Amino acid sequence: MINSFDILQGKILIVDDQQVNVTLLERILHNAGYVGISSTTQSLEVCELHREHDYDLILLDLQMPVMDGFEIMENLKTIETGGYLPVLVITAQPDHKQRAFNAGAKDFISKPFEIPEVLARVANMLEVRLLHKQLQHYNQKLEQLVCERTATLQASYLETIFTMTRAAENKDEDTGAHVQRISYYSREIATLLGMDSDFVENIFFASPMHDIGKIGIPDHILLKPSSFTNNEWQIMQTHTTIGAEILGNSQSPYLKMGSEIALNHHERWDGSGYPNNKRGEAIPLAARIVNIGDVYDALRSKRSYKPAFNHEKTLSIITYGDGRTQAEHFDPAIFEIFKHNQHLFRDIFEAYA
Repeated sequence: MINSFDILQGKILIVDDQQVNVTLLERILHNAGYVGISSTTQSLEVCELHREHDYDLILLDLQMPVMDGFEIMENLKTIETGGYLPVLVITAQPDHKQRAFNAGAKDFISKPFEIPEVLARVANMLEVRLLHKQLQHYNQKLEQLVCERTATLQASYLETIFTMTRAAENKDEDTGAHVQRISYYSREIATLLGMDSDFVENIFFASPMHDIGKIGIPDHILLKPSSFTNNEWQIMQTHTTIGAEILGNSQSPYLKMGSEIALNHHERWDGSGYPNNKRGEAIPLAARIVNIGDVYDALRSKRSYKPAFNHEKTLSIITYGDGRTQAEHFDPAIFEIFKHNQHLFRDIFEAYA
């Protein structure tokens, strides 16, 4: 609440090119108990003074040389970006009042001055201005609280993500750093595609969960050092649907995208992938992005069924194919980004080997 003490402490600037008017208003306000009074007779000083002192009220004469009160109010609007212009105009011209309101003034004082009118209008204006500042402060605190709660909620989401990801990593010791690198590959591609900041952030945190469904694959299949039987391969492919089920039905944007990626990151642009043989843009973009990073990293990494390949051999396989991996498997736009920025993939792999 605003009390009389707060009002009397308000910062006031008197602007009038006639010193006699300034002196009269100063005397009226001082006698009423106001303590934060400043003044100027120079119209060109007003905006800089307000920028420096952030006055609670400006008593502004409209008819001034060099720059009149209307011009001053237009300039003040560039400082008062919150939309509230704390101006009480001083005028002897009745036809100026409506124009002053249209320009942003909140009230007016007529010349010659009537002391009760001056004091009433100044007090009312200061009370409104101080309430407006209180509201701004409250909104800033509320915004800060929302940001803090959002950060806490985000941290909770990320803790869930990392916990689940660690559980999947423990199933296969060779894939621990793999999920970390997938985050960085995916973020680079999304950025180079020109995706917005929300998408880039979401895919960075969602992409490590692409293989979360492997937690549901029996170890004797997941860690098998030799080729799968047809039945084992069918079971292995279910890690996509298991992952989507684990991550599904969440309000978290990370888990939503994670579920989408988990289900679709083995789909191929030419329709030869699994589990649903999706083709082209029917495959979600996030999954198409993760797909090429996943293939690159799998080729670079040692697995129970293969040795690690170096960057050059991996690039050759992805670009020209080897029977198992073909260029036609990848979104053409993403494939071109990969080829022109393949050094980023090399650097990420080496940095997080």
